Amino acid sequence: MESTSMHLNGHHPLDDAYRLYSSRAFAAAMRVLREPAAAEDVVQDVFISLWRNPSQFDPSRGSLPSYISMLARSRALDRWRSQAAHDAALEREARAQGPRERTTSPGADEPALERERSRQVMTALDSLPYSQREAVLLAFGRGLTAREIARVADIPLGTAKSRIRLGLQKARESLEAAAA
Repeated sequence: MESTSMHLNGHHPLDDAYRLYSSRAFAAAMRVLREPAAAEDVVQDVFISLWRNPSQFDPSRGSLPSYISMLARSRALDRWRSQAAHDAALEREARAQGPRERTTSPGADEPALERERSRQVMTALDSLPYSQREAVLLAFGRGLTAREIARVADIPLGTAKSRIRLGLQKARESLEAAAA
């Protein structure tokens, strides 16, 4: 679609798309974020993106409602991952700036051990295939059930359960190998 041909009888086709599909985009974002304000931001981002670059939608690859839902889900997952990384960084910083203990006190090396363990866990998760890593992070980082993960990822429930199980199994094996 060219921006010059987007106007039809004084109104923009995206007006109709927003009216018809914004609630669908909101639902897709809510399944991931569980925060109405954040989900609304995602919907706004999706439609602004379509407004600025309408040619990004290719009707030969699927319907507009499906495309909008996929965009909303992807943007919500990006936002969730960004927020999770930000929260983890704040937590690490807070621990690093926590009360100072004497180095001779019992457990003085615990923060270093905890940082090393976190690094090992992140390395194990990074080694997983994307689909398994996403399922494990949604389950344990976000607290979603397998059913919710299936809905968010738009996959069958059995597939979501398998991805979580296989991801945990591979991560455990990786951690055990690192500990040996």
